[in-house]
Amino acid sequence: MNKKNLVRVAVMAAVAAVALTGCTNNDSLIKQYGSGSNQNYISGDGTLTEIKPADRKDPVEFTTSLDTGATLKRSDYQGKVMVVNFWYASCPPCRLEAPDLESLSQKYDSQGVQFLGVNVRDQTDTAKAFERSFKISYPSVIDAADAKVQLAFSGQRGPNATPTTIVLDQKGRVAARVLGEVNKSVLDTLISDTVAENDK
Repeated sequence: MNKKNLVRVAVMAAVAAVALTGCTNNDSLIKQYGSGSNQNYISGDGTLTEIKPADRKDPVEFTTSLDTGATLKRSDYQGKVMVVNFWYASCPPCRLEAPDLESLSQKYDSQGVQFLGVNVRDQTDTAKAFERSFKISYPSVIDAADAKVQLAFSGQRGPNATPTTIVLDQKGRVAARVLGEVNKSVLDTLISDTVAENDK
């Protein structure tokens, strides 16, 4: 095995360890992982976690490349709410929630809310085909090779299932997390509440 493949295996092992560590706090995810099902992903059950501003940890920081090749830093969006969705193309709940995420991204665009997709499994061509199919207008990161974005959330409220949607506040801190397919009205409320925090 060459050096590049060894590095890739080490990174993916680290991501798996982070994910499984996070799953130990969620009995439904532990049961699903141990059930031996053939669905090839750990789906969330819609569990929602909200974190009060006073209880939030340090800002999440990452620098990564979009599927267009452009560089993106989380700090580029300081002062704006971010909605970060972890997904991949053949994940059934990811496909189901895609239209709702796009709709909400359009609704909140004028308020400066930045949506970001983080593809955890696919290569660029597959991810772009999904984005074209579902008319996704917001940017996505291909995170399968180096897991930079996934690792940036370790020790916080990380993406312990696919899909996972995380709302970051204006300081880049985790404000809310949904494990599994999002409910549009619930995510709408989470975003609007986080946007409104600036006015308090």
